[in-house]
Amino acid sequence: MAFIDSTVVNVALPAIQSNFHTTVVNVQWVVESYGLFLGALILVGGSLGDLFGRRLVFVAGVAIFAAASAGCGMASTIDRLILARSIQGVGAALLVPGSLAMISTSFDGKSRGRAIGTWSGFTAITTAIGPVLGGWMLAHTSWRWAFFINLPLAAVVMIISLWRIPESRSQVSEGVDWWGGLLATLGLGGLVNGFIESVNLGWRNPVVIVSLLVGFGGLIGFMLVEAVVTSPMLPLALFASRSFAGANLLTLFLYAAIGIFFFLFPLDLIQVQGYSTTATGAAVLPMILLLFFLSRWSGGLVSRYGARGPLVMGPLVAALGFALFAAPSVGATYWRAFFPAVIVLGLGMAITVAPLTTVVMNSISQDRVGTASGINNALARVAGVLAIAVLGIVMVKAFASRLDGSLARFSLPPAIVEQLQANEIKLAGLQVPAGLDPSTQAAIEASIGEAFVFGFRIVMLTCAGLSLASAAVGWFMIEKDLTAPATSPERAATGAPGGGAQKARS
Repeated sequence: MAFIDSTVVNVALPAIQSNFHTTVVNVQWVVESYGLFLGALILVGGSLGDLFGRRLVFVAGVAIFAAASAGCGMASTIDRLILARSIQGVGAALLVPGSLAMISTSFDGKSRGRAIGTWSGFTAITTAIGPVLGGWMLAHTSWRWAFFINLPLAAVVMIISLWRIPESRSQVSEGVDWWGGLLATLGLGGLVNGFIESVNLGWRNPVVIVSLLVGFGGLIGFMLVEAVVTSPMLPLALFASRSFAGANLLTLFLYAAIGIFFFLFPLDLIQVQGYSTTATGAAVLPMILLLFFLSRWSGGLVSRYGARGPLVMGPLVAALGFALFAAPSVGATYWRAFFPAVIVLGLGMAITVAPLTTVVMNSISQDRVGTASGINNALARVAGVLAIAVLGIVMVKAFASRLDGSLARFSLPPAIVEQLQANEIKLAGLQVPAGLDPSTQAAIEASIGEAFVFGFRIVMLTCAGLSLASAAVGWFMIEKDLTAPATSPERAATGAPGGGAQKARS
């Protein structure tokens, strides 16, 4: 449910924008509202499962997710869709951490490793099939089925969960960090709202200023609370490990680039390049297949070469992939222009993901691996949320600047120019006003496409820069020979290496 929903919605964004005749700001909120609550509350969801029962919280999360999915599918306005997506994010924050937690408590030893491997395989398969199935579904039905498909899945999941999965809870859970969850949500929400609305309202607007102040204040308050609360959702002591801090900083940079890429790429293919939703869904399939088939190989790189090498080389290859995405112009063919970039980016991510997970799990003591994994997962989602908010501004400004320059070359009535400029926030979804002669209309449409590509290139080059920053973090902060879990607080704090490569591969 969670993986299908995230991939299908990205493909559905152009259809949603067209259906509601809305701006890219509201389209951003369709993605951001979900990611915001999921990223801010995922650690709270894990704590609730430990306290009240993992199956109970998981099933509750599935029920909330399904109800919100129905609300998304029936939304009559963009505001109602955004509200339903927010509730969907809350449900996801309850169900996502529960899935692996239930596996961990239901299996032990070698069977647990195989069970987690099976879980990973199915998520990879779902991620691969989701965009293609979603694209086909959107082409033949409606974007609303991207959400309605969750209803029968949720029913099956709840029946299986209650029938086959035993209840479990932590014997040492100390409670839920409610203040941390509230301040994290308030801080991230304030920042995201301030950045996104600045495109519409301008930086000096009181709403933008207050949102940013609330956002920064909330995050500062969050850090202060986490330093003193008894059971923090983000234990700051873990960041005493240089490798753990480096792995999470690398995650922040790299997944910020991935987040904005998956937001803009479908808009480029559908609205500018003229691809169908099915073709758009299949466009990134080679990348996902590379991640699936190379994950075992890349996991062994740490035991063979140490952690630092793969976490430098992978982001460097990903940077090249992002740079290749900056090359195609309007009308570029997939196999010559986009396929090489997809392959290179997929290879870079395949080299990075498994070693990154290994470093996160091995850089702290074994009794904190669940918390460490949750922090890294949450940070990856928050990185995407912030990237879409911040780099979305870059995209809109670059698009508007390029389009304004192109419009100056046409002899257009001032009212037409003003109408076009007032709707530049729609990006490639901008409609040319009626009443122009066909040649002028075609020229303006071509200018809109070229302006989008111009902005897309700037963002992709920025993503390449973020990937290079990830490689630098890997070089300077990741311990070279981190191949086994830390077994003591002292080793966890220093990120000292140890033996046990076979355990790391498992």
